[in-house]
Parts: sequence; structure tokens; C-alpha cells
Amino acid sequence: MNPFKVTTLNEFILNSQAQFPDAEGDLTHLLHHVGTAAKIVNREVNKAGLVDILGEMGTSNIQGEDQKKLDVFANDHFINSLHSCGEVCAIASEENESFILFDDDVARKGKYVFLMDPLDGSSNIDVNVSIGTIFSIYKRKSPIGEKATMDDFLQPGTEQVAAGYILYGSSTMLVYTTGQGINGFTLDPSIGEYCLSNTLIKTPENGTIYSINEGNYLKFPAGVKQYIKYCQEKDEKSHRPYSSRYIGSLVSDIHRNLLKGGIFMYPVIDNAPHGKLRLLYECNPIAFIIEQAGGRATDGKNRIMETKPLSLHQRTPFFCGSSNMVNKVEEFIQVFG
Repeated sequence: MNPFKVTTLNEFILNSQAQFPDAEGDLTHLLHHVGTAAKIVNREVNKAGLVDILGEMGTSNIQGEDQKKLDVFANDHFINSLHSCGEVCAIASEENESFILFDDDVARKGKYVFLMDPLDGSSNIDVNVSIGTIFSIYKRKSPIGEKATMDDFLQPGTEQVAAGYILYGSSTMLVYTTGQGINGFTLDPSIGEYCLSNTLIKTPENGTIYSINEGNYLKFPAGVKQYIKYCQEKDEKSHRPYSSRYIGSLVSDIHRNLLKGGIFMYPVIDNAPHGKLRLLYECNPIAFIIEQAGGRATDGKNRIMETKPLSLHQRTPFFCGSSNMVNKVEEFIQVFG
């Protein structure tokens, strides 16, 4: 093997497709457009302090959250890019109230629907903290050639054909899975290509990091409070106390824990009785990635990807990461509630 050989994202996708004789190339084409759209968003993120792209839009999204200018830019750019690729019949975004129907002859023949959080962690944009894009891809349920319907989107996470995230940080990475393991690609700005940097990522069964917004501690369920105390207790055999690490950007927290081992938690709290994170845009795609890495993702009791969505913007409690750590927090929740 040539140690100087660089495998680009497009080469990797094409080589992976060749392993499946029945593959028609449509998903390959779609993933290529995701990578291209992310390059444009990355360009704007990296020059955000130099142009008028920082700050509030003065509008709110469907979640009631203030929209940043980069939120809107990323949302619009992904929508336009994926419409032009011809493989997607409709898109659902955290930023839009309902799904966006591509009602033209080419798009109606698209086999997929695309769900996304176009710019996760946008509250961190103005202070130059890592942010990201999260995406999920499903095969449509509605007949090809007809208009997409809500049922195309309200599928359990087990039906995902691909999912991933793009991390806009000190380097820009695209991490994705099609159910055959996880691979990570780092953007090389000198050639404008994503290059394979992390092959078949596996997360440790045990970790030493717990990630949760401890500012909400008094609002947490008793079981989560007890688990946090467990994380903070000294026990050399189990390498405790664990380190508390919380960025407040889901992609950043997940990426760190994925590589190093750890658990991410966002339980129900008093003012979010159903949880805060969105099942379709955040939890299902992250769960797919974590499970492909050998970890677990649950709502504290049940596997996230087996949850049947009832609405487009449905929220859920979320616990994911190293399998033994998720098992342990579930034990505390079962005992203490």
C-alpha cells in the first residue's frame, strides 16, 4: 500500500459502491452533493468574522429559537444544493415548520428524503466555537413520480440508509455511515477535497468523559442526578472521577466522545418535559453513527432508533456514547427514576 496515497471522499464513495453490484449510484451522487454543500458552508463559517454573516437575523425558527445569519445561509444552501442533485424529492429541516417539497419532474423521481439540522450549535457561532451540520437520509415511502408526503419523514431511525455530520472546527470533518461502519474525512483546504482520515471508527466500550449541561442539575430526574454523583466519585478501578466536558454544540460533544470514549446526556428537565433534542434531525442520525461505532443510544429506557416518530419536530431525551456508560446511566434511571 502506498503510504502517500490519499483517498478522497468521492473516490471512497465510488469504491464503496463498487462492492454492491446492485447499487445504481443515486446515493453516491447524493452524498457527493452533501459534501459539496458543506464546503460552501465551511467557507462562510471560516470567514464569518470578516463579512456580514455574524449575528442575529431578527427572526425565529419553528422551535422559537433566534435564528443566526449563518443558520439561514446554511439552511438555504443545503436546500438549493440538494434540490439540484435530483436524488431528493423533499427535505425537512429544523429551521422550517413543514417539509419542503420539490415539486418538479426531476425531483419527483428522487428516491430519497433528506432531514437536517443545517447548523447545530448556532448559539456558539458568534464566539468562534466549533459548530456542525447533522443529516439523515431515508428512502421515500410514497410512490416514485408522485409528491412526497409526511409519511416519508415519519420513519423510525432503523430505516435510515445514511447519516452523518460535518464538524466545522480547527479542521473541517465529514463523518458518515451507510450502515457499513463509520469513516471520517478531513477537508484539505489546499486541494479543496475531503481526504480519508479515520477508517472504521470504533468508540471505546468505557470512557472517562461525561457531557451534560450541569447548569440544569436541579431540574434533572433523580436517576440522572445519582449517575452524575457516581461519575464524580473516586474509584481507581473504574478510572473515576470522570472528566466533565460540555461544549454546547452537539456535533462537537459527540465527535470528541466518539473518538475518546464517553457519554452525552440530555435528559428531560422541568421546562422540557419531553426532552429538548429533536428525534429526527439530531438524535436518529447521531444514534445511527454511535451504534455503527459500537456504542449505544437510548432515551434512558428504549433504543432511540426504534422510536416511531409522531411529528416532524418531535423531541426526546437522549443518552448516547460508550456502551457500558449508557448501560450504567440506565441502571440509575431504572432505580431512581
